Amino acid sequence: MSDSALGMIHSTENFGTVDGPGVRFVVFTQGCKMRCQFCHNPDTWKMKTDTSKERSADDVLQEALRFRAYWGKDGGITVSGGEPLLQLDFLLDLFKKAKALGIHTTIDTCGKPFTKEEPFFSKFNELLQYTDLILFDIKHIDNRGHKELTGQSNDNILEMAQYLSEVGQPVWIRHVLVPQRTDYDEFLIRLDAFIQTLNNVEKVEVLPYHTMGKFKWDKLGLEYPLEGIKPPEQDRIKNARELLHVDQYKGYLAH
Repeated sequence: MSDSALGMIHSTENFGTVDGPGVRFVVFTQGCKMRCQFCHNPDTWKMKTDTSKERSADDVLQEALRFRAYWGKDGGITVSGGEPLLQLDFLLDLFKKAKALGIHTTIDTCGKPFTKEEPFFSKFNELLQYTDLILFDIKHIDNRGHKELTGQSNDNILEMAQYLSEVGQPVWIRHVLVPQRTDYDEFLIRLDAFIQTLNNVEKVEVLPYHTMGKFKWDKLGLEYPLEGIKPPEQDRIKNARELLHVDQYKGYLAH
């Protein structure tokens, strides 16, 4: 293969079933500027750690291809994180080569790196040419609430959502339902109103908050900010699905 871009990679997963359509080979990139209170991968925050590895796009693609037989007609490669948009050169190289082989490509992102400034914007638009689907994580519709929950503003995140709508890039909107943070009807209604302004949303997913990643916070010596907050009850999950009109979306049906 030709020269290959390098990326800092946390890990890979061979048989992902919740990271886009079908069975996916999932690449978890290293590095994220958000500090989500419910993060289940705080070990991906730093751009480089003792356990992360610098790998070429060719190397990652060759690993992925070993599992292609299991993907079926809907599966493919998903790049998650961390935050994959912090490593645009790696993503672009990987997806160009994947699409040349007819592989379905998906990015799982919170959108925080998005900007219309250069050189990001040109590279991002080029990347979209090789991206079939974006799993777009909107953490909180309220800017103040977003800052409390993630340590960052959501201004450019919502700008990215609007831009993806303008250019017709297919997205699945994902929203983590966190008691005492995002699980309020006011916020869910506002989020729904925002989503309704977008014309590219193929699916909306409500992801109930869980504490399965807390052990990583403990291992890293970090204070878990949601200590004592339990996962949402089923009635609140049902309520969120109804307020976000989840059932009106049919999801990604074809490449």
